[in-house]
Amino acid sequence: MTDEERFQELGLMVGLELHQQLDTPRKLYCHCPTIIREDEPHGGFVRRLRPTQSEMGTVDPAALFEFQRKKSFYYEFYNDSTCLVEADEEPPHDLCGEAIDICLTMAVFLNSVPVDEIHPMRKIVIDGSNTTGFQRTAIIATGGSLLVNGKAIGIQTLCLEEDAARKIDDDEKNNRRVYRLDRLGIPLIEIATAPDIRSPEEAQEVALALGLLMRSTGKVKRGLGTIRQDVNISIEGGGIIEIKGLQQLNMLSTVVELEVQRQVGLLEIKQELEKRNIHEDMFGFEPVDVTDVFSGCESKLIKRAINSGDRVFATRLSGFDGLVGKELQPERRFGTELSDYAKFWGRVGGIFHSDELPKYGITTSEVEGVQSAVEADSHDAVVIVAASEKNCLDALEAVNNRARAALLGIPAETRVPLPSGASKYARPRPGAERMYPETDVRPVRISSKKLKSIKKSLPETLVEKEKRFIREYNLSPELASQITRSLNLSLFEEIVSSLDVDPTLVAVTLENTLVSLARDEVPIDSIKEQRIVELFEFIEKGNVSSEAISEILKFLANHPSKSISHALKETGLSKVDVVDLEEIIHKIVEERVDFIKEQGERSIGGLMGVAMKELRGKADGKKVKSLLQSEIQRVLAE
Repeated sequence: MTDEERFQELGLMVGLELHQQLDTPRKLYCHCPTIIREDEPHGGFVRRLRPTQSEMGTVDPAALFEFQRKKSFYYEFYNDSTCLVEADEEPPHDLCGEAIDICLTMAVFLNSVPVDEIHPMRKIVIDGSNTTGFQRTAIIATGGSLLVNGKAIGIQTLCLEEDAARKIDDDEKNNRRVYRLDRLGIPLIEIATAPDIRSPEEAQEVALALGLLMRSTGKVKRGLGTIRQDVNISIEGGGIIEIKGLQQLNMLSTVVELEVQRQVGLLEIKQELEKRNIHEDMFGFEPVDVTDVFSGCESKLIKRAINSGDRVFATRLSGFDGLVGKELQPERRFGTELSDYAKFWGRVGGIFHSDELPKYGITTSEVEGVQSAVEADSHDAVVIVAASEKNCLDALEAVNNRARAALLGIPAETRVPLPSGASKYARPRPGAERMYPETDVRPVRISSKKLKSIKKSLPETLVEKEKRFIREYNLSPELASQITRSLNLSLFEEIVSSLDVDPTLVAVTLENTLVSLARDEVPIDSIKEQRIVELFEFIEKGNVSSEAISEILKFLANHPSKSISHALKETGLSKVDVVDLEEIIHKIVEERVDFIKEQGERSIGGLMGVAMKELRGKADGKKVKSLLQSEIQRVLAE
């Protein structure tokens, strides 16, 4: 069975939500700049957030979850680049017009239908990432599609929202999280696809296609943290799992693949529980204090807990023997899932379970003592927690609830990605209760005149640009693809549009030569873009050969304040004139007449090496080769 057939049989459905920061001069709801700062903040303040009821009188479960963690939040600010809007001490300003225009441009690209009027909504978020306790988001357009490998991927919504504050630190001791307000309010475009994706590879291809389309606007930020993907994944027989905040696009297929593996494993656990005739009535929550069982325990964690006055509690999971240790993802078992729930709901360091014991200093007799205390038989699993009594009870209740949910197979939840591509539990899935109207921002009407203006001034897409580079500049398809997806794209276009130089040479310099220097630990980031433009101006005038580019760039990287003239003078790489070049080539040939007569025209290879070594980048290879061929023909004709 092929992978495609396997995913089809599993009923895999994937939907993406791509969030991309927009490169606008102001934030979405104030006029502060959209810059990220690393210098010391000017001050800070503390807040506590609490959930509010929706218009229907209900509370969002995800918001309630965050509130129950009882965290406080410290917000760092800058006097000159953040303001009272970010601090929630001043009403939001009108929506950023340029951000709206960028979203409308994407709507046209995707054949989405813009709304008549933009009405921002409040989405309850009390994890501290917004000082207000909610995130403002607005639907800009609905519907449309994106063509990927000949397949139409549906677009559900295109939204404009504000980015969250930037997490700086977690102070676990004081149950406080530190955020910085520089990122809060930067405009984000959010594009949600329909669940039309049917394989991990297709998910990655769709994300790449959307990313390229957004970059085609020329108005999106670049770099780590400026784009992130949320992935909704389900297979037949399970709930929807949302994995939030994936930043590395090249990990997307791995994330989907490993999540499918996890969900298949959970369905196998469900089937095994059905075979064992385990049902919900068997999940009464009966935690037992087993501190006395561990009075002489050698486990460092348990010994430390008891010595500090904490307790050890255990509970029985009926029929789970052998299932808690079942691997769901690499290095992650069902017991890890239970531990994640215990950590978040009970604020404990983790759990012990009978499928992994005796181990970690816990002996066989201690395991038997716990099993006896909780009245577990050979078919049951036992979970042990060491912490304060309240935290133990909260943690074990969360474990019991998660084990009960295993009877249903795959509970819907929100998860976060791990570096390996696996994921861990983050919080419950949010509900519709989290959305309600924003009353402090005026609606924005989208006129037909505005839409006509947007359609008339559409930028060239990167796919169209790539085809044009091949057609007009004779770039190879591979090189054209490289440069259109590069951070150096605008620099490439500036050079080839203003100077009479070989576009292939420019692209190779920007995409290959600089990369090669970086691998050799040359500090290429110190080279100013203007210096690269000036270098090609010298090449256009014939003062620098293409062979000297690498050495000159290396010099500029190590001496960023020096000019190209300085570089040529200090490296001795000024181009030799034609008369001197002819004399050098003539001398090289005359000293190797016997070699030429013995090798014939094949001698060109050896002589090119000799000539280029002697010239050290002071002449173009094509010119050197041409002169050598003429001299070799002269010698052979004598």
